[in-house]
Amino acid sequence: MVALPALTGALLCAVSAFGQQRERRWAPGAAVAVLLAECALAVLAAVQRPSVSAGFLPFAPFALGVDGLAALVVPTVTAVALLVAVFAAADVDVARGRFHGLLLLFVAAVVVTATATTLPALLFAWEVMGATSYALIGFAWWQRHRVAAGDAAFLTTRCADLGLYLAVAAALAGGGGLALSDLPEASGGWRDVVAAGVLVAALGKAAQLPFSFWLSRAMEGPSPVSALLHSAAMVAMGGYLLLRVVPLLEATGWAATATAWIGVATAVLLGAVALAQRDLKQLLAASTAAQLGFVVLAAGVGSVSGGAAHLVAHAATKALLFLAAGAWLSALGTKQLHALRGVARRRRAVGVCATVGALSLAGVAPLSLWATKDELLAATLRTSGWLYAAGLLAAVLSAAYAGKVLVLIWRTAPRDVEREFETEEEGDRHVGRLEQVPLLVLAVPAAALGVVALPPVRQVLLRLLGEPGAPAPGAAELVVSAALALLTVAVVWRWGVPEPRWARDWLGLSRVVSAGVVRPTERLARVLARFDDHVLDRGVEGAAAATLHAARRLGRADTSVVDAGVQRVASAVRRLGSLARHPQTGQLHHYYVQAVAVLAAGAVLLLLVR
Repeated sequence: MVALPALTGALLCAVSAFGQQRERRWAPGAAVAVLLAECALAVLAAVQRPSVSAGFLPFAPFALGVDGLAALVVPTVTAVALLVAVFAAADVDVARGRFHGLLLLFVAAVVVTATATTLPALLFAWEVMGATSYALIGFAWWQRHRVAAGDAAFLTTRCADLGLYLAVAAALAGGGGLALSDLPEASGGWRDVVAAGVLVAALGKAAQLPFSFWLSRAMEGPSPVSALLHSAAMVAMGGYLLLRVVPLLEATGWAATATAWIGVATAVLLGAVALAQRDLKQLLAASTAAQLGFVVLAAGVGSVSGGAAHLVAHAATKALLFLAAGAWLSALGTKQLHALRGVARRRRAVGVCATVGALSLAGVAPLSLWATKDELLAATLRTSGWLYAAGLLAAVLSAAYAGKVLVLIWRTAPRDVEREFETEEEGDRHVGRLEQVPLLVLAVPAAALGVVALPPVRQVLLRLLGEPGAPAPGAAELVVSAALALLTVAVVWRWGVPEPRWARDWLGLSRVVSAGVVRPTERLARVLARFDDHVLDRGVEGAAAATLHAARRLGRADTSVVDAGVQRVASAVRRLGSLARHPQTGQLHHYYVQAVAVLAAGAVLLLLVR
């Protein structure tokens, strides 16, 4: 399940890197075939629950396993990825090998993230997922603003990812082990550090406050990338990780409460941001952060079943809406809402599918996000009335921004916009059947997945996730929620919706980060650069000059003193050698005379000494 997309993706990237043009024809088909097999493997894994472990560190193996939560999420991820690949086969027409190769590598990383049972495996997959998402967001490398958007998304999530490194270090120091199930056993203070690190990393990936602004920049990527990364994959993995570590959050005494309030605050404030947007993809991006806020809220109140059900239903709904936006962008060359007025009337198939997605996003009964939202809100009500009230407000905002989409795509366009569309070429207005197929398929789960939060399917889900006593929404809650959604959509349809100007620029988060982090960092970098140029470089150059000067002096001393001394010693040795050769005549009687002389000298010396 991991090796198949990883190896095929690496092969496609390699073929594309070597400039082979044949991959334009066979790369999309290969990617679709691999993801089709991946879906079958994911379903098989969900049934058989396999696990695998390999030695990595003496106290922390590299381990993967499919538990109840992974059995629900992994098939969802692979199914959405398959439909996105089908759509991309018609939508992406440049560097197909590179695109589909990166897509497969990304899917492999997400599968490892979803099945990792130890922090080393999670950290490895977390890094690969971030790197491939950066490459996919900035896929159009010839357009600098798109590459810059990839930079912003990558650097923001990378800053949050440092929390995961902190969590690993604290888990080692705390002695609890590096398995996710062992994290609550870390010693007191270290357990708090582990929880804080995991929370920061997950909030960054899930585009929760204060990291939400990167999701806006990521909308510069291709529509298939937005549909995958921001529905079932990378953004969803942030919320998924928090669902995996609910015992750790609850063990700290503070992390669960902080998680719940951050999630509901994101759901409310990013709901307001979505209302203020006039770009369809920006609206969907803000709504993604808001809907993931519900999942984070569920993790904070301990509702794993509610969070998981909402995660899965949101994946189908948001993938459907992003692909519809991509189809309209390809057909009309615009994603501005004012230019999309009445577009659903002219392209009925895409319009009907988008309507199903928007109604589901609004929480209209009996569509998917209606019941799943109430499932987690029921658990919220048991925890805090204030949290529940804020969750209801976020639900109303969901219906409002979904209603805004419905109004704009179905209301008849003004005459000037209609004339503009009439002057376009027919080829530019066509949405191909290959692009419509994923929309039609995704419309089914977007409409029907809410059944997982209703009996008797809910009982199966609770047994799967090990939550037999999870609170269930009552009939009154379900009815009130459905009535609120319908009423909100009707009000928006009749009177429109306010667009809060203060929220249009994503709460100014990008400016705040730029003023509070980016610019100070740049100023510090400039100061350090000047210090490097004027102090360190001059110091190094001075040391080099002093070294050269000393080397020259030592060279002269070596030549005039050491070499001269060696030469004088050599001359003396040569002279002594010449003197020593004089007695060596080869005549025997000379040697006798020399021996007698030596013996006589010795006898005289002996007599003198005595």
